[in-house]
Amino acid sequence: MSRRTPRVFAALLTAAALTLGACAEKSSDTTPAAGGNSPAASFPATVGKLTLTKRPEKIVSMSPTATEMLFAIGAGKQVTAVDDQSNYPAEAPKSDLSGFQPNAEAIAGKIPDLVVLSNDTNKIVDQLTKLKIPVLLAPAANTLDDTYRQITDLGTLTGHPTEAADLTKRMKDDIAKLVKDLPQRSEKLTYFHELGPELYTATSKTFIGSLYALAGLENIADASDADGKAMGYPQLSQEVIVKADPDFVFLADTRCCQQSPDKIKARSGWAGLTAVKNNQVVALDDDIASRWGPRVVDQVRAIVDAVAKVPA
Repeated sequence: MSRRTPRVFAALLTAAALTLGACAEKSSDTTPAAGGNSPAASFPATVGKLTLTKRPEKIVSMSPTATEMLFAIGAGKQVTAVDDQSNYPAEAPKSDLSGFQPNAEAIAGKIPDLVVLSNDTNKIVDQLTKLKIPVLLAPAANTLDDTYRQITDLGTLTGHPTEAADLTKRMKDDIAKLVKDLPQRSEKLTYFHELGPELYTATSKTFIGSLYALAGLENIADASDADGKAMGYPQLSQEVIVKADPDFVFLADTRCCQQSPDKIKARSGWAGLTAVKNNQVVALDDDIASRWGPRVVDQVRAIVDAVAKVPA
């Protein structure tokens, strides 16, 4: 089994966490307003059911996406430890804390005054709450609005609301500029987003799927999870992919599984795909493609750059 398969299952578990509702101090449900006056830092600060009486100075991030958000809003110096999957930015204080199997005692050993999680594996929220450790649950985003909301919430809790507001505005502006000049097409281009060589993928109902929709692309995997039983992450067969003949293949398994356009071409039946024949197999950065933080802009750019090369 490749390293990618556990990551796919982790994605499914994270998606399931979205349904847990009020079981934890979740990121707030209020979408931040675009524009307007930037808020000022103030404490006590409240997000959902979580209130911090003073600015946290020993933050533990158990989510690679949250780690990226925290550093992007200027709260990096307040982060004292991150999980073993948080590899960006380079200065993040990486530790041996497991993001896949979080351990309350190990986290508590870092003496945090705020822990940020993306899922409630092993009921870690209850365990940390019993230890009187403040916890923010910022689950996997379904939409870009979820991303902006989480950045705003982290800004509120860390004392960086102005920086958070500036970041979300910049992201919105950048994405709008990227997609506005794409040519209008009479027929949508199609794509396959590869999570791993086992051919797990993501449908349009997922966060990554929504980014492709911004570029006007049609997902060949949607019919394979029409009933939603795969929670947006079905496994396709080679036959289904070859029959669908996508215009693009986007590889989100280049680092984990060493996949490449050449390896795709060598697969049985794939050399005849439109995506392969037209050199439209796009190698993505696995980490960027699997997260919903500030580098979402880079992901949209990679998609738009590929689409813009195809004549309308």
